[in-house]
Amino acid sequence: MDLTAPYVPDLDSIPAGLDLVAEIQRLKRARKAVLLAHYYQEPEIQDLADFVGDSLQLSQQAAKADAEVIVFCGVHFMAETAKILNPTKTVVIPDLDAGCSLADRCPADFFAEWLKQYPDHDVVSYINCSAGVKALSTVICTSSNAVRVVESIPADRKIVFAPDRHLGTWVMQQTGRKMALFPGFCIVHEQFTAKRLAALKAQHPDAKLIAHPECDASVNQLADFVGSTAALLNFVAKDPAKAFIVATEAGILHQMHQRRPEVELIPAPVDSGCNCSLCPYMKLNSLEKLYLCLRDLKPDIRLDEPLRLRALKPLERMLALG
Repeated sequence: MDLTAPYVPDLDSIPAGLDLVAEIQRLKRARKAVLLAHYYQEPEIQDLADFVGDSLQLSQQAAKADAEVIVFCGVHFMAETAKILNPTKTVVIPDLDAGCSLADRCPADFFAEWLKQYPDHDVVSYINCSAGVKALSTVICTSSNAVRVVESIPADRKIVFAPDRHLGTWVMQQTGRKMALFPGFCIVHEQFTAKRLAALKAQHPDAKLIAHPECDASVNQLADFVGSTAALLNFVAKDPAKAFIVATEAGILHQMHQRRPEVELIPAPVDSGCNCSLCPYMKLNSLEKLYLCLRDLKPDIRLDEPLRLRALKPLERMLALG
């Protein structure tokens, strides 16, 4: 599968002193482009975006986008999803190397072989996967709707859940459904440990611990609230607590600060010992690369049409569930 035409951002071609923000806004208008950004992007990119959201929200926005160009500031499976849903649009991403540890650990050919153990199972795949994996799936889910998606499958059906084992474990706890779990994980959320978070809670007894379901079960059991990035943001916006320990990628803190500037937000420490957790893939996108992306309309996402159509069906099943 050829995801994109060969393209290397030429940062040296950017004129010295160029007002990147103003030029990005100008190019966005000239290209009739819509800029979608994930909550984990750098704050300056979030502030330029037409829409900021989690994977489900961004998928919904991509599905109804009427712009000529979709600029996806996230990681490649997100831009790829936008192209699956909008094949006639030009879909670009600032840095094609902005991958995903979950997607990378579950290549489609390996997944196809692994699935042979479960021939009579429905396959629920987390949206954090490639088009090839989506094409092998019955239905796609996000962390926002995973419980609803699993509950929509008849109780007498067996289920495979991929590629995140921690999200799958959490969904099993919420639904009571047994599922075969692919052994994947997110390199960011895998680093949070119950031991370090318990110690942090002891230091901040009035703070509520909120966690993403991609965290280990021991972390989620310790949390006051578990939910998707959008759910975590809404929880902070509405809960009366004055301090929150946030166990997910630290990019979400920007939106949380905007919603509740008066509260204390404490990024959960990762096991490596630093006081934050940043996705190295999400942070590959920059204002410079975004400018070049809009200027050159590269790198653009390309998909083989038969593969796109196979991947489209499970995505449409998810979107139909809301």
